[in-house]
This record gives sequence, structure tokens and C-alpha cells, in this order.
Amino acid sequence: MPEMSAPPRPPTRSRWWVHTTYFAEGMPYMVVRILSAVYFTDIGAKLRYIGYLNFLGIPWNLKFLWAPLLDLVGTRRRWQVVMQALVGGLMALVALANIWLPGTADPQRWLLAVALIFVAMAFCAATNDIAIDAYYMEGLPDKREQAAYAGVRVLAYRLAMIFVRTGLVALAAFVAQRVGKQDPYTPWFVAFGAGALVMLGVSAFHAWRLPRFEAERTSSAIAAPGAVWRGFARAFGTYLQQERVVLVLVFIVLYRVGDEILFSMTTPFLMRELGVTKGQYAWLAGFVGAAGTIIGTMLGGWWIKARGLGRTIWPITLLMNVNIWVYVWLAWAKPSAATTGGITTIAVIHGYEQIAAGLGSAALLVFLLRTCKPEFKAAHYAIGSAIMSLFATFFGGFGGRMVEWMGWESYFILAFVASVPGMVLLPFVPLHDDPVPVPAPVKK
Repeated sequence: MPEMSAPPRPPTRSRWWVHTTYFAEGMPYMVVRILSAVYFTDIGAKLRYIGYLNFLGIPWNLKFLWAPLLDLVGTRRRWQVVMQALVGGLMALVALANIWLPGTADPQRWLLAVALIFVAMAFCAATNDIAIDAYYMEGLPDKREQAAYAGVRVLAYRLAMIFVRTGLVALAAFVAQRVGKQDPYTPWFVAFGAGALVMLGVSAFHAWRLPRFEAERTSSAIAAPGAVWRGFARAFGTYLQQERVVLVLVFIVLYRVGDEILFSMTTPFLMRELGVTKGQYAWLAGFVGAAGTIIGTMLGGWWIKARGLGRTIWPITLLMNVNIWVYVWLAWAKPSAATTGGITTIAVIHGYEQIAAGLGSAALLVFLLRTCKPEFKAAHYAIGSAIMSLFATFFGGFGGRMVEWMGWESYFILAFVASVPGMVLLPFVPLHDDPVPVPAPVKK
């Protein structure tokens, strides 16, 4: 093992950094996965190119391949500060591209260059995720405290999603009203420029104020290729040494697969099948959905902390998966979003579904944290979270074809059927649960 200098003592016990770091994790993800699609659609890119944007999720699926590097070189604090600065710089490049593109003879020909900037941004954002998740485990080593703050981190993450999906898109729309439809680029120069300033500001703030929880790796051996490769091997090897590892890996893949199938096609279902307008979708997804997820995840974190993962995972899992049937009902009933009663029904069901999904997210988060060993927090969490999101990337590309083939009702029923194997495995998975403290009897 490489030598380490003595770790400095954190200057405060405050947990404010959970808010800022997970805002800094959520914002790059939303820019890469959501804002990129809105941007390319608005400037007139071909549909096939917009579809290819789903593959920008691949770095999050593969991030476990380079996650051990963050355990071996530097500190997780430094990694996230650098990655956040790079994301901000790449967003600034996208903004500047919108000044240059209008002067080209054929802007479509140069969109590949802009897309490659998003590819680089995706890899930096995925690396930023690795660093922040490991930093979270370093700063909150107690399992119950990790569970208690699960809702806080999701709150910060969702606020970042609202900022990008609602704030930056609204800013682009506001500028578009001023410049007119003949200029689709200036609004995005302003929107991406504003996002870049926020991201660079967050990076600078973290460089200045973020607590130092871990030791700096100072051994010269750390830079030797042999030492790095041995560290990689140990990171993956130690993860595979845990109890019933094959069962654990299969469970991580299957636990939320029904929810992932549902989520992969929620937006086109709401907008095309139920007639939800873009204006309605903005508040439905940006506020109702985000509020539901925050409530569900915070409630799940509190519940797990109070009762333990072993006692809560069954009711949480049932709530998460049974809620898929409300979308089966929506597909059958087809309430019209054009009526007050219809959009109210859709909003209530969407909010309830997000609460149930948030409960499941909290349970899986706590489970993933408990599969991580202290020496390789970044690598072990990255392995679990990458495996967890495999189906999201896969169905993001093929969900549309499945709906065309079988229809919405059958598609959502398939989502529930796909959730059954994860529930079947649940009794056999090692939960590594801490015993819930029993209060001492009150003396009379």
C-alpha cells in the first residue's frame, strides 16, 4: 500500500457539503443527458442524431473501469474539484460554439464537433460522480448516518435537475423570445454560458471550502504503472470477495429493473399518449416529479435509519413495484391532459409514482453503500452504481421499438413482470444490517 501523509482534521462537523457536492453531481448529468437532447432538437438536428444521444449514458455504465484510479491517486476532494472545473470549461466551449455555428455554411456538418464536446463532458461528469460518492462515504463513515443523509443528497441532486431542466431551458426560451425564431443559437449561447459560470463557481467554492477528510497519497510508488495495475486488481478482487457476490451482483442489476423500464418511456407516454403539453411537462417533471422523488427518498432514508434495512426493504420494494400498475391504469384509462380533471389525475399519479420510486432508490443506495470496503470506496460504489444503471441505458435506446410492437399497456405490464425476479432474490441477499437498538426498559 502507498504511504499516506497524516490526514488533516476536518474543520467542522457541519454537513453542508452534502448539499453542494450532490448539486455538483446532478447538474453535469442533467446537462449531458437532458439538456443536450433539448439543445440538438431545438437547433434542428436530425432525429437519428438525437437518438444517438442516449449513448452518452455509457460513461456512467463504464465508470467502474477507471474508478480505482481515484482510490490510488490524489484525493477524492481534488478529483471532484478538477472534474467540476473541466465540466464548466466544456460547457463554455458549447456556448462559444453557438457563436461560431451561425457563420458556417452548413451548421449540421459541425454538430459532430459539438457532440464530441458532450462526449468529453460525459466522461468528466461520470468521474465527478465517482469522486463525490466516495467522498460522501469518507465524510460519513457511519452506516446509519449515510442512510439518514440519503434524502439530503437526493434533494440536492434534484434541485440541480430543476435548475437545468427548468432554469436553463427557461432562460433559453426567454432569450429566444427576444431574438426571434430565425436565430436558434444565441439563446443557447446564453443558457450554456450561464451553466458554465455556475459550474465553475461551484468548483472554485469547493476548492476553497470543501472539508478534507482523507490523506493525500504521497508515495512515489503510486505513479509506477505496476503499482497502479496492482491497485486496480485489488480493487476489483476485494469487491468480488464479498459474501455471495454473484447473488449480490444479480440483485443489483434486477432490483430496480421494472422501475427503469417504466422510466425509460415515461416522457413520450405522457406527451404523446396522454397529450401533456411541453408547458405542462415542465412543471409536471420539474416540480411534481422532483418533489415526489425527494419526499420518497428522504422518507426512505429516515425509515431505514429508524428500523434497519432488513425490516424495511420488503415493504419499500413492494411499494416501488406495485406502483407500476398505476401506469397500466393510465395507459388503459387515458385521461386527457387537456381537461382539469385529467391533468390533475395525471399529476397525482405521477407524483405518487415518484414517491414510491424514491423509496426504492433509498433502499438500493443504502445497500450499495454496504457493499463497499473502506480501502476502495470509490471503486466499489462505482461498480455497483454502474451495474445498477445498465438497464436504463439499454431500454433508453430500445424502449420505443418495444412500445410500437406491444403497445403501452403491455409494455407497462412487462415492466412489472421484470420486477418479480428482484423480489424473488430479496430473501437470499446479505443485507449486512446493523441491529436496531432496543430501548432500555423504563424503571418504575
